[in-house]
Amino acid sequence: EITAIRRDLHKHPELCFHEQRTADVIAKALTDWGIPIHRGLGTTGVVGIIKNGSSDRAVGLRADIDALPMTERNQFPHASSYLGRMHACGHDGHTAMLLAAAKHLATHRNFDGTVYLVFQPAEEGGGGAREMIKDGLFEKFPMEAMFGAHNWPGMKAGQFALKSGPVFASSNEFKITLRGKGSHAAMPHLGLDPVPAACQL
Repeated sequence: EITAIRRDLHKHPELCFHEQRTADVIAKALTDWGIPIHRGLGTTGVVGIIKNGSSDRAVGLRADIDALPMTERNQFPHASSYLGRMHACGHDGHTAMLLAAAKHLATHRNFDGTVYLVFQPAEEGGGGAREMIKDGLFEKFPMEAMFGAHNWPGMKAGQFALKSGPVFASSNEFKITLRGKGSHAAMPHLGLDPVPAACQL
């Protein structure tokens, strides 16, 4: 069942903030397993809620759901159906892994507290986590910690790797605006050319 979902997601990749079909697939699976859901945080985010026992402690498990603007060249039956869109970073796998965890936790309920299943849109440069937070993720679903995993090509199936400290790179985005002043081509000394300044950045 989980393999079929993952292959379906791989075949139908959606770019940041357009993961509507993906969110529908996630929501249907969670609902079918009796897991209450909340939709719409960060536009297309989905949060599942599994409670058990009496503890007020809560943790989050998170997976990213968006694809990349790339064309897939694989030829297997579940290759992307769309030119210019593919799951090249494995978010279909991350989503499937979190759905598998959701089904296991909902079936066995061998914990005391709450597990929030956070399916985040727009991880690939779209700021989906920021948008979910702006929409009240942690106010609506307070949790002590959030955990995620990333697939890792080259690792054997069934193995996990842990490391203390940073593992992946991150980036911050900022914008610089340089303004020049136009002038007649015969009188460039009366203008301000922003190109030399841009070259110095």
